[in-house]
Amino acid sequence: MQSTDYRRISDILRHGAARRPDAPALVEDGRTWSYAQLAAVADTHAALLRDLGVRPGDRVMLVAENCVAQVALLFAAAAIDAWSVIVNARLSEGELDTIRTHSGARRVLYVTGNSPDAARHAARAGALPCAGDMGGVDGVLAGGLDPACLPEPMEAGDQVAALMYTTGTTGQPKGVMLSHAGLLFVAATSSRLRGLTPQDRAWGGLPVSHVYGLTSVLLGTLYAGACLQLAPRFDAGALLASIRAGELTIVQGVPAMYARLLAMMGEADGPLSSRLRFCYAGGSPLDPALKRAVEAMFGLPLHNGYGLTEGGPTVSQTRLDAPRTDTSVGLPIPGVEVRIVARDGLDVAPGETGELWIRSPGRMRGYYRDPAATAAALQPGGWLATGDLARQDPDGALFLLGRTRELIIRSGFNVYPLEVETALNAHPAVVQSAVVGRPLPAAEEEVVAFVEAHGVDEAALQAWLLPRLAPYKRPARIVFMDALPAAPSGKILKSRLPMA
Repeated sequence: MQSTDYRRISDILRHGAARRPDAPALVEDGRTWSYAQLAAVADTHAALLRDLGVRPGDRVMLVAENCVAQVALLFAAAAIDAWSVIVNARLSEGELDTIRTHSGARRVLYVTGNSPDAARHAARAGALPCAGDMGGVDGVLAGGLDPACLPEPMEAGDQVAALMYTTGTTGQPKGVMLSHAGLLFVAATSSRLRGLTPQDRAWGGLPVSHVYGLTSVLLGTLYAGACLQLAPRFDAGALLASIRAGELTIVQGVPAMYARLLAMMGEADGPLSSRLRFCYAGGSPLDPALKRAVEAMFGLPLHNGYGLTEGGPTVSQTRLDAPRTDTSVGLPIPGVEVRIVARDGLDVAPGETGELWIRSPGRMRGYYRDPAATAAALQPGGWLATGDLARQDPDGALFLLGRTRELIIRSGFNVYPLEVETALNAHPAVVQSAVVGRPLPAAEEEVVAFVEAHGVDEAALQAWLLPRLAPYKRPARIVFMDALPAAPSGKILKSRLPMA
């Protein structure tokens, strides 16, 4: 658990600058920013926010891709008790408009220095460059002040730090309220479980606008006094070059990212030469074949974990001293409790499948301006109903089977999409897949698979599945796509698959 000296997430930077002011905190485009330099930039940006009329309890929307200015603004907003609405600049105009309207942002800031998409959004909004000394970073533009914005009340001990909008399986984003205390808990625990030291350098290519990139990667790395190498978006070639050059000791990513690395590597003789000591997958289900291939590429265990935006995010992960050969998402992290619950709200028998409920200090405060959705998710006793299907082995390890609303009922049988995706992804020509149910008459469903693959046809894949899946689990159709729709984090967006 973090020290009581930490009340806001900005205290991570304050303590880092006090303890080791000259130590490297961030690297961007070959330039290193020390903890003292980053703290000075954050102070400059805090003054800027005040000058722009941002008050405690106001929402300030940050449209950016990973960069020093974005991180400084995040800490600046925290220091003045404003809520950060962290948005990836790669979202569409309509998505940004929806989030701005729903959040009631007092100001929208666009960080354009490394993001043509942010510049495009800024131009559409008529945003203007911020005047004055920006502490060595540029490209911050401010949209107009929203005078209708009302600040949220200050709440001692559980003040909201960030409003994170989920991609959602329904396609309708919800604003998840995450508190300073919750984010600090996950940052401290993530830092400790990764065994981070000030000598580590972690890869920072997961979007800070995603809770995984914000909490575990950014806040967790800086909590340990380590260094984060920022990248505005995932570039397999650039990441491989950094690994080969010995610049990184920690890599965290989503499974799709590792699949891209493997495709770029091709056939290799033995593990890749590097200084890596830890690699981790999260954010979406991990395929067994991918896990084995990545471990061969790096000569290291590929650790796995599970979290969700509403959990802040981390719920479970495999341990450094106990890597697993299966694709379990590991044990609940210290301080987190779990239950596996049946439809009637009672715990299932040990080893059976049900909905995963969690109780965690990182749990969200609720969905912003959505009391009905909040009431459905937050259960009595401090529990959060995750909407994810899981089972728990006798040793406490959790296994994820998919979303409750993605469960397919075919001929009276339950079909878990993850099981079908795992079988498809095991084919050497398949990069990744997404399986959904499509309604049929008489309350029946068919299984449809969307596949990103090279040099294979539907007949070959159906033949591959024949010995691997029961007949009712096999897809009625396989649809090939050049690329599956994905969020900036790499998570596949099933809600955007073409309707058949």
